[in-house]
Amino acid sequence: MPANAGIHAFAATKKAVDTRIRGHDGCHYERTCMSRAGSRITLRDADALLAAGLIAPAEREAVAAVEARYAVAVPPALHGLIDHPDDPIGRQFIPHPDELTTAPHEHPDPIGDDALSPVKGIVHRYPDRALLKPLLVCPVYCRFCFRREHVGPDGGLLTDAELDAAYAWLAAHPAITEVILTGGDPLMLSPRRLGAIVAALSSIPHIATLRIHTRVPVADPARVTPALVDALATERAMWVVLHANHARELTESARAALRRVQAAAIPVLGQSVLLRGVNDSARALEALFRAMLAARVKPYYLHQLDPAPGTARFHVPIAEGQRLLAELRGRVTGLAWPTYVLDIPGGHGKVPIGPTYLAADGAVRDPWGGRHVLAEDPGSA
Repeated sequence: MPANAGIHAFAATKKAVDTRIRGHDGCHYERTCMSRAGSRITLRDADALLAAGLIAPAEREAVAAVEARYAVAVPPALHGLIDHPDDPIGRQFIPHPDELTTAPHEHPDPIGDDALSPVKGIVHRYPDRALLKPLLVCPVYCRFCFRREHVGPDGGLLTDAELDAAYAWLAAHPAITEVILTGGDPLMLSPRRLGAIVAALSSIPHIATLRIHTRVPVADPARVTPALVDALATERAMWVVLHANHARELTESARAALRRVQAAAIPVLGQSVLLRGVNDSARALEALFRAMLAARVKPYYLHQLDPAPGTARFHVPIAEGQRLLAELRGRVTGLAWPTYVLDIPGGHGKVPIGPTYLAADGAVRDPWGGRHVLAEDPGSA
């Protein structure tokens, strides 16, 4: 099959589906139809993806095989941004047959979460902080997710008893000053349940900082309601960390959702994953980081891809990532500069892997490639 045959098939299918949607009750909302009840549809299986024109008919069986192993969800806010399956948005979320091929270096628990979980829902890797995973549901399932063997619509929701056990463990470890709520996506919780978790963590005296890791503002912006934002209220330091990988994800609706969070005096950081075919160019990274800054989001981390099963098609070598960031040095403000990090496989923690500018002989390289010899420090003699 020619390399672009899938895209041509997709375009023909999408055209037919767009026409069909426009003729169905006269509605057409970014290629996603509203029901009579006013709800929008999240696409969760091969048949839904086919009906929406996101895969070609010949791909249905292969995509269904992926769906049987890994969760699928493409919400309307992201569906509407997809021009073709292999564009920077579609590539992140539309299942691909390659996901069923595990490379030798890939592992179902690539960063060692399971081995570092003393009680259900807790991951303790660093002395002063811990993860709390209150649920395993996400608004969208990324095809490169390092927790793909765990997350899914079945929920993984911690019971009250399991949450109490997690709180007790945290309370018994006074060295822990920060708790990161992750999952799954904590903003998929109801405001009532999220507020209760925030309140319980805030009542532990030695916990000074709370952090929420989320994709909800870009994947389901309408979910960020005043009630959900109110649930984040605490006297502790609260931070929200947004996961976004391409500038197009930061739509006006996403920015409005972020403004609702920011209006509550909650700072927002941004984290991204370096992904082949999504943001693997200096131009794409620059656009992403500038879009984050325009939305008042400080780029925080650029992650090297974690080697989860079936994710090899997204891999960008570290040396290439370093070159891309080096191209941006001096070209974008330091406010837009994230730390390029590798989570060492096996649970050994994150380390910075960005480009270096100081040579072994003491010379330093400037952002434009010039080499400079520094004057000797008198104190080093």
